Amino acid sequence: QVQLVESGGGLVQAGGSLRLSCAASGTIFSINDMGWYRQAPGKQRELVATVTVDGRTNYANSMKGRFTISKDNAKSTVYLQMNSLKPEDTAVYYCMAVSTMGDYWGQGTQVTVSS
Repeated sequence: QVQLVESGGGLVQAGGSLRLSCAASGTIFSINDMGWYRQAPGKQRELVATVTVDGRTNYANSMKGRFTISKDNAKSTVYLQMNSLKPEDTAVYYCMAVSTMGDYWGQGTQVTVSS
């Protein structure tokens, strides 16, 4: 099994930055890919960014140039650096892991961007 714990969310003014962290534990060697998704109230959950075990990254178009996903393999942690934040970025951000045993989700961390 894999457990995911997100942290780093909070309140920030428009134009500011936040750095989210997702720490994985359990059968971490089974993880292939990890990513970040977000969901605003009344909206569908959407892809933010993903990173594969060999370091390939992918971003949703609206996040390109502002968000950066990275990982620290030694710490089994994936990060999401968010810059130039906009009010429309306000959402619960979820960490996700794809493993050989299935897909796992964290409980989410709230990001609120004020105008």
